[in-house]
Amino acid sequence: MTTEIEIEQSHLVTVTPKAAARAKELLASKGMPDGSLRVFVVGGGCSGYQYGMALAQEAETDDTVISVSGLRLLIDPDSVRLIGGAEVDYVEDLMKSGFTIYNPNATASCACGSSFSAEGGTPRACGH
Repeated sequence: MTTEIEIEQSHLVTVTPKAAARAKELLASKGMPDGSLRVFVVGGGCSGYQYGMALAQEAETDDTVISVSGLRLLIDPDSVRLIGGAEVDYVEDLMKSGFTIYNPNATASCACGSSFSAEGGTPRACGH
């Protein structure tokens, strides 16, 4: 069963206004104006878990759906427990530009910030 949450009612995952605007731009440019941004965690990376993001047309049956600033964010049940309380942002600076996740559940992370480890879990394989 899909769970839909308004961001004002839950702090499961927050999305900065800049990240929401950039995700909506990407969705529109790919011909998916009613699509969603999927945020997930898979096993991999140098620290055990790795963040992933993808554009999606529809939610899966067991997804949690968060609506914020006109953007729908989809999170699968396995990822919810690892990124609850996280913030999705879009960063543009001299070194890089792109989406980034600030995760309070990470007990350690790699230098580039794309992988992390957390207590209480086993990384699932890439490709679900």
